[in-house]
Amino acid sequence: MQVEKPRRSQAERRAETRSALLRAARKLIVEKGYAETGTPDIVKAAKVTRGALYHHFDDKADLMRALVRQEAAAIATEINADTSTDQTPLDAFMAGARAYFTAMSAPGRARILLLEGPAVLGVEEMAVIDRETGGATLLEGLRHAAAHGALEDIPLEPLADLLSSSFDRAALAIANGEDRDAYERATLSLLSGILKS
Repeated sequence: MQVEKPRRSQAERRAETRSALLRAARKLIVEKGYAETGTPDIVKAAKVTRGALYHHFDDKADLMRALVRQEAAAIATEINADTSTDQTPLDAFMAGARAYFTAMSAPGRARILLLEGPAVLGVEEMAVIDRETGGATLLEGLRHAAAHGALEDIPLEPLADLLSSSFDRAALAIANGEDRDAYERATLSLLSGILKS
């Protein structure tokens, strides 16, 4: 006797299609770059129709936007899992930096977030996405440090932007095979100069 599989709901089918499109786009963009990845390639790799792609996304740039948001949210989750308000500000920032470097070392992630994303979406939109995800985590950490007297009177949002840029540059170097330990030591030195013990 053959047992019938339970029917998937419309919402489940939509979520599976969206996930398949994001997985396919991610794989192709990492391999070939955004400019060399066409929507026909994406739908073929996802095993869906072109209509399905346009049902979920306005265009290829919208698909890229969703991919960037997904990657950025995953990084924020990883950072939050490795940091705690019970740590000293310096320890919390170093734990966050290490978590960020680890998260950004996932294959293709640095390319998506630091190269292709800004080229496709622009610096301003990437900044908005960053503030809604990992950048929010960084700014929250700075506010916590300031509230506990670990920071001089420094404007927090510009400081968060500068630290974020430093972390991004280090993550890109590490993803490209540079010495992670050297970047972690430099990060510790930088943070030690900013945060009071």
